[in-house]
Amino acid sequence: MLSIVAFLALLLLSVLPAPAAETSCGLCHREATQGVHAALACADCHGGGPEQRAVELASLGMALRCQQCHEGTLGVLHGSMATRQAERAFVERSWGRADADFYGKNCGSCHVRDCLDCHGLDGHAIARPEKEDCHTCHRGYYVGADYYGYAPREDAERYQRGPGYGGEHYLKMSPDVHAQAGMVCGDCHGMAGLADGKRADVGCRDCHEPDPAIIEHGIAAHLEKLECYACHSGWAAQEYGTFFIRFTNGVIPEYFRLRKDQTAPDYLRSAYLRLQDLPPLGLNERGLVSPIRPQFLAYFSEIDGETTKGEENRQLAAEWKAFFPHTVQRGTPLCDACHDRPARFLLEKPEDRVYLPDKDGLGLVSFWNQAGQKVVNGAFVDQVRYERLSRRDANYVKAYVEKWKQLAESVENSSSP
Repeated sequence: MLSIVAFLALLLLSVLPAPAAETSCGLCHREATQGVHAALACADCHGGGPEQRAVELASLGMALRCQQCHEGTLGVLHGSMATRQAERAFVERSWGRADADFYGKNCGSCHVRDCLDCHGLDGHAIARPEKEDCHTCHRGYYVGADYYGYAPREDAERYQRGPGYGGEHYLKMSPDVHAQAGMVCGDCHGMAGLADGKRADVGCRDCHEPDPAIIEHGIAAHLEKLECYACHSGWAAQEYGTFFIRFTNGVIPEYFRLRKDQTAPDYLRSAYLRLQDLPPLGLNERGLVSPIRPQFLAYFSEIDGETTKGEENRQLAAEWKAFFPHTVQRGTPLCDACHDRPARFLLEKPEDRVYLPDKDGLGLVSFWNQAGQKVVNGAFVDQVRYERLSRRDANYVKAYVEKWKQLAESVENSSSP
């Protein structure tokens, strides 16, 4: 009797249809897809189906699986955020000369490996990146956190206080006007542009038309030879002298009271000087006047116990970079913030020097002297050009007087009852 029942059960199972893919997936995998992909079936991303048990896309990388639907986005993983070629090249010609493993130890954590790095760590809850996702990497001394008005603090442990953001403490500064208006990173840095190798999808003048009624906009040279953000950047974080100290025995003496969460376990990092004010100016790769700042003025020391091995504070690079501070403000500095300020073009006069890095054995006459330094994606403004732009001819005097008249009138109007 039992054999007849078993036979009938097997016969019944043989004529029933195979279970649907979703039903069979759910027998083992208790995953609930959320967000924009909530309506998709498992097989839409993982392959397989009622007649095909093999997960045909499992052998592909995450990015290639996403590409089945999101065509044209793979370029992001071949762009600068993924390859970090510029950063790797800099390390090779600087700290990498002292430690061949420096990049892997101290720099390798911030680069895009696959789609989930930006779109959520859980493949079943994929979402559009939020600002916090961008600032996982775009923080500290790198452009990103400055957009919301955060500037890096000193590295000493006693300064690790104040506003916190993304696990770090910052000085609170004026945020970018676009941030105040509610704009987020993706409004200018869209997927299409990033996949095409662009830094941004739009430029300033795609949204803003220069107003000739504004004195600065009425000067042709300003519109032809300057980036908009050369005048409209309210401030920029600047780091003069970046020191990496390696401890060969792995023991860091307690009297080095520095942050230990931004380097490899056998390293410490500190800076000679940090500023948060108007950035110096130079020329970018388009030949336009642009903010510049030290990419890194790189120094290296190696300590074994209580003894320094080799040269202390060995200078390995003195490189600057043209960049776009994300600290745009409506107003601009006054005329003499550029036209009568040689140090802002790294043409500091000897009698104006305050910091003396050469006396500290750092190999530079001044941080704001072009000697021994270079701009890797542009150039410094030379003395001849600086003197030409600083001439106080009749046009300059006229614009200068008009500017002060406007300021005086605005003060009078604001003070009137």
